[in-house]
Amino acid sequence: MSAPAVDDARPVAAHPVAEAPLVLDTAPPRTLGFRDQAAFWANLGVSLLGFSGALFVLAPAGYPQLSMVAAIVAAIGGTLLGTLMVAVAGIPGARSGAPAMTVLRGLFGTKISYVPTVFNIVQCIGWGTFELLVISIGIEAMTDGDGPHWLYIVAAGAVTTAMTLRPLGMLRILRRYVTIAVGIAMLYFSVQLWREGLPPMTEGSWSGFFPAMDAALAVAVSWVPLASDYTRHSRGTKPAFWAALSGFSVTSIWCYLLGLVALAQVGGDADKIFDSFLGVTAGWVFFAVLVIREVDQSFANVYSTAMSIQNLAPRIDRRVLCLGVGALVTAFALMVNDFDTYASFLSLIGSIFIPLLGVLAVDLFAGRGRDGWDLGDHAPARWVMLAPWLLGFCMYQLINPGTVEWWVDFWTPIQDTLHIHAQRWTSASLFSFALAGATAYIAVAWDRRRAVAATR
Repeated sequence: MSAPAVDDARPVAAHPVAEAPLVLDTAPPRTLGFRDQAAFWANLGVSLLGFSGALFVLAPAGYPQLSMVAAIVAAIGGTLLGTLMVAVAGIPGARSGAPAMTVLRGLFGTKISYVPTVFNIVQCIGWGTFELLVISIGIEAMTDGDGPHWLYIVAAGAVTTAMTLRPLGMLRILRRYVTIAVGIAMLYFSVQLWREGLPPMTEGSWSGFFPAMDAALAVAVSWVPLASDYTRHSRGTKPAFWAALSGFSVTSIWCYLLGLVALAQVGGDADKIFDSFLGVTAGWVFFAVLVIREVDQSFANVYSTAMSIQNLAPRIDRRVLCLGVGALVTAFALMVNDFDTYASFLSLIGSIFIPLLGVLAVDLFAGRGRDGWDLGDHAPARWVMLAPWLLGFCMYQLINPGTVEWWVDFWTPIQDTLHIHAQRWTSASLFSFALAGATAYIAVAWDRRRAVAATR
């Protein structure tokens, strides 16, 4: 069974069916224009996690607190670079009509593509679980902890799962209603926090600027392995690219700016950051909008889990998969207690996909991807493309092995032996992406020469 393919050089007419296909080999409807996609990405750019996540930009681990100006510049720079990567990651889906993990059949071959697919399934289930926890925390912040925690999670899980059954219909609702409501809420909080007074802008350091920018970049890049799951429904490559770039970057930067100001008002305590929003006049009304909107994050992770599983089992109805995954993440959310360790593990898995994008981008624009990848069930293995991915992953770990204790213990002696340690000017994301891309270019050139020699 082969994944659908679409020639990007020709305009794609709207599909008569208004919803996403149920199995992998059905051509997807191309009904999403720029505004639909921009609204979707804009909603993903706003997150309750983004407010508290501003702490990692303002005070990166191991460095003195940045000045507000330095933190703002780091948030803007990191988000723009990360969102650019997301926009590039969505191009193959817009061209081929294939979901994100199915696209990797062309890069690695069908069987090898199962490796990143499994990692993405684990990651998406993890983040879907995480988002349900965030929603429950947001509700508890509004209710002073009153009410049953389990009920909030189950309700959020049920809404999330229902949304995945009609994904394109959900995206249209986002554009027409939710994005407007979220924009009003964000604008209201911006005005109210401004009235409370801005913190000193130049007090602090610039020494941790690059680690801070890396933190903002990593948040945006976490959407890379999901992008093509949605751009496959775009009417063209250009609207898919520009919608992702503009929609996500604008709202994500806005979210960081609000988070930085709110953090300053609670003395840098991320656990109290929601108090800044709930403390303003009628703040609970607009905060409720943001809490409700958070389900589009869990929706995206649950739906993309189903899309990833279809790369392994293309004939299973996506609705069945979505129902199963939705129930699974809800059950996990009811069981998770160690929030920090859980997040650290997910970040470790996420580091796999940054160098992978470097390899994908090079092959897309300079290798076989230029003429269209083989996305069929029997696409031949391309072992040579694994080396750049592995090298980029190792580079990331040498600079930033994360915070999972056993993993850090593994990489620390290697860092010492190679005399490679994180510096103020190093970025694990950018360095790993660059190394993977550079070595992928060498692999692509070798692959091209070998193909030419085989035809003689």
